[in-house]
Amino acid sequence: MLEILQHWDATLFQCVNGSLSNPVFDALLPWCREKWFWMPIYLFVAAFALLNFRGRGWIILLGLIIAVGLADFTSSSLVKKNVQRLRPCNDPAMFEKVQMRVPCGGGYSFTSSHAANHFAAAVFLIAMFGGLARWVRPVALTWAGLIAFSQVYVGVHYPGDVLCGAALGAAVGWWTATTWQRRILTFR
Repeated sequence: MLEILQHWDATLFQCVNGSLSNPVFDALLPWCREKWFWMPIYLFVAAFALLNFRGRGWIILLGLIIAVGLADFTSSSLVKKNVQRLRPCNDPAMFEKVQMRVPCGGGYSFTSSHAANHFAAAVFLIAMFGGLARWVRPVALTWAGLIAFSQVYVGVHYPGDVLCGAALGAAVGWWTATTWQRRILTFR
């Protein structure tokens, strides 16, 4: 069963990394992985929290940092170190098939920490602000999804890595937000 999943993962990787190749994605998607590319949205989230919730805004931002930190720790220090799946760009079976658009880097591939971190942030923000502003859900999910997709497109993760990273991050983001709302904040 695992071999079948790995085969489908490699096939889907080749579709995204190779078949979808185009100059627009080649120019844009490597930037989507960079924190400086997203700095305006990070600043907007901070301003939104602080302007709308004043003192509680700092508490919300602390919760966001905790959610991302937990997702990153779980993905990087627990899952990756135990699963030890090679990145497609480091995998001898895939190396010649990968179109590298960024340096490969070291470390392991499963789960994608970029996906885990950004989906943790997105789901945390949806849980905190989604009832107050309808635009939060589509913006947060598009933002996290674009970052996750770009990981596959540039050649550093398999689709399964980002899907599992997204699921891990979403679970951590939801758990942190609900815990934060019950124990720390009282919005309702």
